[in-house]
Amino acid sequence: MEHIKFEVDNYIASITLTRPDKLNAMTPEMAEALVANIKEFDRRQDVRVLVLTGMGEKAFCAGSDIAELDTYASPWEFRNRPDYCDAIRGARKPIICAINGYALGGGLEMAMSCDIRIAADHARVGSPEVKLGWIGGGGMAFTLAHNAGASNAAMMLMGGDHVSAQQALQWGLVSELHPAAGLVPRAKEIAATIAARPPVAVETAKANLRAAYTMPFEMAVQYERDLQTVCFATEDAAEGRAAFKERRPATFKGR
Repeated sequence: MEHIKFEVDNYIASITLTRPDKLNAMTPEMAEALVANIKEFDRRQDVRVLVLTGMGEKAFCAGSDIAELDTYASPWEFRNRPDYCDAIRGARKPIICAINGYALGGGLEMAMSCDIRIAADHARVGSPEVKLGWIGGGGMAFTLAHNAGASNAAMMLMGGDHVSAQQALQWGLVSELHPAAGLVPRAKEIAATIAARPPVAVETAKANLRAAYTMPFEMAVQYERDLQTVCFATEDAAEGRAAFKERRPATFKGR
């Protein structure tokens, strides 16, 4: 699809939204293509981590293209459209979002669905749906409340105003800020570090972290121990132990 670019290089996949003239706003066709590419990334054995970003320095994604929303036959059809946030959250492998500008509405939901977020220092994020008479539907309230806190989330959800990259960093919505030119290189640097780790352990760490969001403490600890045992039994864990003893670099195969 012309507005979604998918590339793979040395275990790292990248998906770029390529509609900068429209602030990389999502059309239904783009949403379907993004969901398909996320599934392709998760399926491929030659890919271990994904970097998601937008083309240009003005916007990562301004959410849904408002002009396209009235093309749905009914609110129920809109409700059951392919959801790219669900696809991102459902991926087993880690996804890094490089927020290169505005991340608004569904664009912010998309970013918040990723495992790691870094942003350009000029970026701005927001949940402006309330200004148009609705609210987000891709996990906006849950992710903002868990990352920024209930009061800050309420300000964003009920007021609808944008938040600066510096405020987003202070609230914990992003991990790092970088000049625009260095943003994607830094995202790929993080991706390369993760790609060098044992794939099963990385995917298990992601599953463990996601479970920790919703499980009671005792259940979370038991689940973590079970996952640890699964990892300990892998060939990669045996290779890691052997490499440590032999003082050599480990070679991980994802088994």
